[in-house]
Amino acid sequence: MDEFGFGLDKVLFKERICRVCNTRKNLIEDFYLTRKSRKGYPSAYSYECKTCTVKRISNSRKKGKTQSWEYPDW
Repeated sequence: MDEFGFGLDKVLFKERICRVCNTRKNLIEDFYLTRKSRKGYPSAYSYECKTCTVKRISNSRKKGKTQSWEYPDW
C-alpha cells in the first residue's frame, strides 16, 4: 500500500478478454507482449490470447507444401 491507501496492483489491469475466444485470461501470462518499450502498460499486450494466436498461425500455413528448396542445375 502507498500513501493514498491503495496498492498499485489495484490500478493495473491483470486480466483481459480475448477477442477471438471471448474468455477472460491473465494479461501477463496468456497474451503476447507486442511493444517491449511499454512493458508495464496493458496497451503493450495483444488482444488475442496465445492459444488463439497459435491456432490462427497454424491454420493459415500452407498445407501439403514442403520446404524442399533445391539449387538450380547449372
